[in-house]
Amino acid sequence: MDPVSTAVRPSTDRPRELLPGMRVLLLAFSVLTALAVGALLLQPGRTDQVFAWTIQPPLTAAFLGAGYAAGCTLVVLSLRDPVWANSRVPVLTILVFTLLTLVATLVHVDRFHFQAEFATAPLLARAAAWFWTGVYIVIPLAMLVLLALQERAPGTDPPRRRPVPVLLRAALAVESVVLLGVGAAISVAPTTAETLWPWTLTPLTARVVGAWLVAFGVATALAALAGDLERLRTAAVAYTVFGVLVLVTVVWHRGTVAWDRPVAWAFVAVAVAVVLTGAAGIRRAPVPLAGRHRP
Repeated sequence: MDPVSTAVRPSTDRPRELLPGMRVLLLAFSVLTALAVGALLLQPGRTDQVFAWTIQPPLTAAFLGAGYAAGCTLVVLSLRDPVWANSRVPVLTILVFTLLTLVATLVHVDRFHFQAEFATAPLLARAAAWFWTGVYIVIPLAMLVLLALQERAPGTDPPRRRPVPVLLRAALAVESVVLLGVGAAISVAPTTAETLWPWTLTPLTARVVGAWLVAFGVATALAALAGDLERLRTAAVAYTVFGVLVLVTVVWHRGTVAWDRPVAWAFVAVAVAVVLTGAAGIRRAPVPLAGRHRP
């Protein structure tokens, strides 16, 4: 056997790792999502002063903040795992969210604080509007380029060693249908939120809420299809964070929710299911170790 070919083979068989450019982009997104958490989840009643557009009621701002907290969890955990196969679902989740949010921003650009009617808004709010717009133009375009480069990087995906239990895959599939269905409906036709959502959403907030639902719907669908617990772990942690924070925010702002409508209880049931399936994924998935797959 040729000793040269033997020496070269491990480098071609080793797992594909995150490229430096992808790491930089994920790091930037982690900072941006942390800022959004501070503005939305921690200060939901002050969006007219600290955020890109005014969000009412505060429960909507807190819900979006829960989404950003989950997104921050996704990217931070992805940065800790060098194997690209374990970060593919998180990156695709972020890409879907940023693309849909870019569409919502362009469609409703008249509601942002840089418009003339908001000239008296605080400087922070007006600056946040410009910053938001720039971020949602740059991030999805950069991610599309880096995703193409990442998939062409040297290496392979490690074999699937830990299959997802059938019951968990079935639960994830059902949840993905619900999240994708509701998210797509309120994104395409925001007026459907009057029927599908347990509190009032404006057209802009309906589309951004829908972006998070579709993104997590894609994540759960991919996790169910991937069928590997090791690749599921990062998404499972973020999924659980999202479900827990949504339940907390709904309890905190319970006076805003239309509890007399069945959709409110369906909403709570889905949030509880998200927490339970996410926790089941965390419990069963192995903790990835840096360098585990390195020769």
